Amino acid sequence: MARSAKLSLVIGAVGALALGIAGMSAAPAKADPLSLFAPDGYRSSSIDRYIRDDRVEETAPRASTPAHLRRQVVSYAGAEAPGTIIIDTPNTYLYLVMPGGKAMRYGIGVGREGFTWSGVEHITRMAEWPDWHPPAEMIARQPYLPRFMAGGPSNPLGARAMYLGSSVYRIHGTNAPDTIGQRVSSGCIRLANEDVIDLYGRVKTGAKVVVLPMSSRGVAGISAPSARTADTRAGARIN
Repeated sequence: MARSAKLSLVIGAVGALALGIAGMSAAPAKADPLSLFAPDGYRSSSIDRYIRDDRVEETAPRASTPAHLRRQVVSYAGAEAPGTIIIDTPNTYLYLVMPGGKAMRYGIGVGREGFTWSGVEHITRMAEWPDWHPPAEMIARQPYLPRFMAGGPSNPLGARAMYLGSSVYRIHGTNAPDTIGQRVSSGCIRLANEDVIDLYGRVKTGAKVVVLPMSSRGVAGISAPSARTADTRAGARIN
């Protein structure tokens, strides 16, 4: 009789366990959905490194940028038509002529000694976050350079590029904003990323680009630039 009682207890326990498992399997599985972005209160998520945020603050000037190199509207009384870009090489300014006797002025970086150039070109191509293919001439001088670099924040062409004619020269952004106001490039014209994004949004393919020589005394129709203390030492930056 004792053995029968024990067997009944075992059968009862097994039955209860089976009912519990059945009840669990009958309930629908639940899982919190994965979020692509970090919850409120967190600074980043595990996939941030795979997402490129193209947004660049365009209104607040960088604290380290001298006032004369910050983007600003100036008066223009010259002969160039609206939409024309003028590169004031000796003063490291780029002017975009606008209607109504105005021009937008941007601080730029220009070619180091021996790498400046002058003349008239036109924008033949425009690109956002452009890839970088160093030209053969640059590789010959600096053989350690990569042969290709995909577009992105670490790319020396920065956020935007405007290609000039069939030349190797471009107007582009930079991953080294401290070089604005200096003469450090191999001939390309560089702007801070927030400035090149602004310029890119104002010009079109075919726009005329006038590049003044180092011997120029300034842009006709623009008052003499204010006193400046920009560092113009030749540097080792690429492009």
